[in-house]
Amino acid sequence: MAKFIYRMQNILDIKLKLEDAARQEYADARVALSVEEDKLEALKNRKELYYKEYQEAIEGSLDFLKIEECSNAIDVMNGIIQAQLEVVRQKSKELEKARQKLAQVMQERKMHERLKEKKFDEFLKELSAEENKEIDQVVSYQFNSKGNTED
Repeated sequence: MAKFIYRMQNILDIKLKLEDAARQEYADARVALSVEEDKLEALKNRKELYYKEYQEAIEGSLDFLKIEECSNAIDVMNGIIQAQLEVVRQKSKELEKARQKLAQVMQERKMHERLKEKKFDEFLKELSAEENKEIDQVVSYQFNSKGNTED
């Protein structure tokens, strides 16, 4: 029986490797975004602590130094949080680029797999046609040889 050989298998293999690399890149981007979001959350929590200290300083005996320190800390934290928000936005953009790249690479791989399936179907049809031709020849030969012996 004939063996199916896909001529562009090496291209399909490359597409699979590219897809694996794109998946890894996407996973790395997702992890980086998660890390930056965690940092942002920690900064927000820290700001909230400063705000609570500020509220306590206002409500208790008026310690103007403590109130000023907490107010400054809250202002600084607002700046840091804004910078971290920008980092998170940038990481989100990188994640979206990685997702788009992965989608494109997956689409290319699927296209090559469909081409391989089509070629395999054609191969099976050709193989079936050859087998049918051989069977017809055998049947024809047997029929003709029986017809000649009866004469």
